[in-house]
Amino acid sequence: MPERTLGFLMSPSRVSRRMAALSVVALAASLAACGGSSDGANTNAGATATLAVLETTDLHFNVRSYDYFKLAEDKSYGFERTATLVRAARKEFANTLLVDNGDTIQGTALADYEATINPIGCTQQLAMYKAMGALGFDAGTLGNHEFNYGLPFLNQVLGGGLDVDGVDASKKCVGAGFPMVLANVTSNKTKKPLVQPYTLLERTLTAKGADGKEVKLPIKIGVIGFTTPGIMNWDKRYLEGKVTTQGAVEAANKYVPELRAKGADVVVALLHGGMDASAYTPSMENPGLYLSKVAGIDAMVMGHQHGVFPDTAATPSFNLAGVDHKAGTVNGVPAVMANSWGKSLGVVQLALQWDGAKWVVNKAASKSELRNIQGKNAAGATVFVDADPAIAPLIETQHQAAIQYVKTPIGQTDFRMSTLFADVGDPGAIQIVNQAQQAYVAAYLKASLPQYAQLPVLSVSAPFKSGFQGGADYTDVAVGPLAINNAADLYLYPNTVYAVKVNGGDIKNWLEASAKRFNQIDPAKTTEQQLISTFPGYNFDMFTTADVQYEIDVTQPVGSRIKKLTYLGKPIDAAQEFVIATNNYRATSGKSFIDKLDGSGTIWASPDANRDVVIEHIRKNPAVTRVANGAAKSWRFAKVAVAGPVVFSSGANALPVAQAAGLTHISLLAADDGSGKGTSKYGVDLSK
Repeated sequence: MPERTLGFLMSPSRVSRRMAALSVVALAASLAACGGSSDGANTNAGATATLAVLETTDLHFNVRSYDYFKLAEDKSYGFERTATLVRAARKEFANTLLVDNGDTIQGTALADYEATINPIGCTQQLAMYKAMGALGFDAGTLGNHEFNYGLPFLNQVLGGGLDVDGVDASKKCVGAGFPMVLANVTSNKTKKPLVQPYTLLERTLTAKGADGKEVKLPIKIGVIGFTTPGIMNWDKRYLEGKVTTQGAVEAANKYVPELRAKGADVVVALLHGGMDASAYTPSMENPGLYLSKVAGIDAMVMGHQHGVFPDTAATPSFNLAGVDHKAGTVNGVPAVMANSWGKSLGVVQLALQWDGAKWVVNKAASKSELRNIQGKNAAGATVFVDADPAIAPLIETQHQAAIQYVKTPIGQTDFRMSTLFADVGDPGAIQIVNQAQQAYVAAYLKASLPQYAQLPVLSVSAPFKSGFQGGADYTDVAVGPLAINNAADLYLYPNTVYAVKVNGGDIKNWLEASAKRFNQIDPAKTTEQQLISTFPGYNFDMFTTADVQYEIDVTQPVGSRIKKLTYLGKPIDAAQEFVIATNNYRATSGKSFIDKLDGSGTIWASPDANRDVVIEHIRKNPAVTRVANGAAKSWRFAKVAVAGPVVFSSGANALPVAQAAGLTHISLLAADDGSGKGTSKYGVDLSK
């Protein structure tokens, strides 16, 4: 079967024509270039077909397999490789539907370059969307990070039409080139959905008749989208008073019946969220378990959590009631979550049966899978899918411009700034972030919030890159010149600086929550014990100042690990008030740490990104040294004798980094820890 060409993202002019003519009739041929007549539709009862729903999610503007922090190729991710998987799937399946699940337009230096450094114009298509145009997406939804650059920018890159305060809804721009759907965000101005809640696509399927012969039959596919209500906290400065969110389940209950009433044979839900076993609430971040139960949803694609479903691991993630990894279903609904950064393509094969008037989904015969760009060959060596050669040339000019931008020099460091051993006490890549945040907040309080100026200002940060993505997923800045890309490596996310007022008791509880990073170690156990838990490294908040000192006793249960907590050499006063510099995510959605991190403790929500604050701090203090900026250890492990080895994984053969940081209790046990992620096994001696 020849591969389809949608022909609506080849040039800005073609995009404009495509968007202007967007209608169910104009879309009729986009399913795998399978045109044909629906003549005799009512006489083909018993015909069957497979519709392959192909999902990308959380691409985070990784068009290329390229690390803008390290200025080097990284074949383990990138849309240019996912594109190869898409083309292969289209050759395999006669009928395909390609959808994107959001968190698409933010995440790399190229994204920042086009949004804030050298903003693209109305006639220029976003590089990410331009690349996606080579594949011809059928539909997409918005993730939380789509809102990071504000509503005017979002309005522009989507082509205009967002009727919301502060935005020119009449603006007509190039746009994404495929319809966006979002059912649970409403414009306060119009009381209507900010973006169309769903789209109804009319297609022609290639099917097999009851007699075994090929037939062409019509189908109507409803695509509906949902994002996480957390946008109202994370991008409050852009969204407060302008939009309102609804729960995914509530929005689905409203709009799925509409889609069915309009004749949708199949309804595909694009959920920018994952799965959480907590009781459902309309503000729930990951409501996949509950959305799957809404009547009328035939398939569900998920994301946001950067996880995988179905998971073929021996101990799979999302081990929850109603989740069947073998069948690839959530409460019986075929579903996928295709990792992040283009590492995987989600494939839901929907088995369809024609009853003479409409298509019916046979969920029991449907199946879901992930197709990965990284695998093993017969010899056990890691291999990668080749990049689609059509992608890179489409964005080469912008790609090179972003590289030149991140090479801008801003300082010099005399030590290797790394998070390779942040989990075991090296503050080398975290202290300067805390110093920048602390200085920034303290200066603002003195100038603009004098009522808080007498309170001690402290700062917490975390090792945002701590090996989750593999052996290369660590901040690692070499000795020598510091450029913008290095500063961006020190602070990965485009968060903004927030200041929260807490007391000494809150600090203790905050640190207890952060210490969930560690498993509980049994001192009497003689067999090997893993130190690091599944608690994300980006939640391992820590102080890096001589003013605050504490120990973490990993032999104790969660909630009872922080020992000998002092401030200025004395036991911390539970009632003493402090101001803590952190980020907008922690300050507004960190209630699991302490109650005040639900936004109620915030005294200042700054407009400036943490990353930019770090960059400016280095510009003003360009001589970065180990002594001044990378040696302040606020915490250590409580000393305890353990009968057996306590181990953890980190970057390959990096022991010299630990030694340079003075971590004498760390040893290299195996150059290859066997995970297949390019990491080594290290031991930690808790008795030292």
